[in-house]
Amino acid sequence: MGGRYEHKLAELGISLPDAVAPAANYVPARRVGNLVYVSGQVPRDGGQDKFTGKLGAGISIEEGQAAARLCAINILAQLRHALNGDLDRVVGVVRLGGFVNADPAFGDHPKVINGASDLMVAVFGEAGRHARAAVGCSSLPRNVAVEVDAIFEVA
Repeated sequence: MGGRYEHKLAELGISLPDAVAPAANYVPARRVGNLVYVSGQVPRDGGQDKFTGKLGAGISIEEGQAAARLCAINILAQLRHALNGDLDRVVGVVRLGGFVNADPAFGDHPKVINGASDLMVAVFGEAGRHARAAVGCSSLPRNVAVEVDAIFEVA
């Protein structure tokens, strides 16, 4: 197994999937200087979308948090691929952007995106603390419940 962050993932019972190819005309990750921008990731596992529907209209906050956590796992898979397999090059998580497919009356977007934020802190410790946005949307691709993108500082 790899370095300290791969070890931490293993302790958390997480095995990162292979990075998934983009679904349209974009790249999954782009490095600019010492920053890596990871495109929005959805809650996809084993080639299947998980957690489809709207928060506040059939999807619970707990399910939304699980969806955001799965998005974060997919972000880490893309990041690992962008760093040629070496997550130990991560200096810190700079920012997460969270998009919640929500009923208009739903207002707990930050609680949902905590599923991704909590994972980043669990994996990277203090270096995982980040700036963040949690935004409600009227729809997301393929009706998934959550999408998350990220920016990382790397060595």
